[in-house]
Amino acid sequence: MSKSTMHNSMRVYHRYLGFFLTGIMAVYALSGTVLIFRETDFLKSEKQIEKSIPKDIKTEDLGKEMRMRDFKVEKEEGGIVYFKNGSFNRQTGIAQFKVKSLPFVMEKMVNMHKATTNSPLFFMNIFFGMSLLFFVISTFWMFLPKTAIFKKGLYFTLAGIILTLLMLFI
Repeated sequence: MSKSTMHNSMRVYHRYLGFFLTGIMAVYALSGTVLIFRETDFLKSEKQIEKSIPKDIKTEDLGKEMRMRDFKVEKEEGGIVYFKNGSFNRQTGIAQFKVKSLPFVMEKMVNMHKATTNSPLFFMNIFFGMSLLFFVISTFWMFLPKTAIFKKGLYFTLAGIILTLLMLFI
C-alpha cells in the first residue's frame, strides 16, 4: 500500500467512524460534564421514597437495603431508626427517606458512562474507548508529513501532551 493510499484510507475510516460515533460522543460529553457535579445538587430533583423493608433487619444492613451510600444512623428510639434524610419504623417495616436524582434520560446517560464489567454495556464502552484511541492514532495520517499543516499539527500535539501532563501531575 502506498503512502498516499494509506493516508486516504485512514482519512476515510476516521471520517466515517467519526460520523458513526457522533451520538455516543455527545452522550459521553454531556454525561461526563454532569459527572463533574455529582457531589452537588446540579440538575437533581428531590423525591420522597417509601419502601417496605423486613422488620428484623440489622441496623448496619439498612443502608445497603435502601441503596444509600455513606449511610449512618443518627439515633434510634421508640423503634424508629433515624438517619440523614429519613427514618425506618421497625414496627411497620416502612422506611421513608428523600433522595436526589438526575432527570431520567440524564441518569441513563450517566449510568452508561459509568458502566463496569457487570453491565451489559461494557463491551460498547470498550469499543468506544478503542475508537477514541483510533482517532488519536489516525489523526497523524490525515495529512502528509511534509505539509505545513502536519508540522503545525505536531506543535498542537506537543502543546496538548504538555497540558495533559500538567493536568495529571498538578
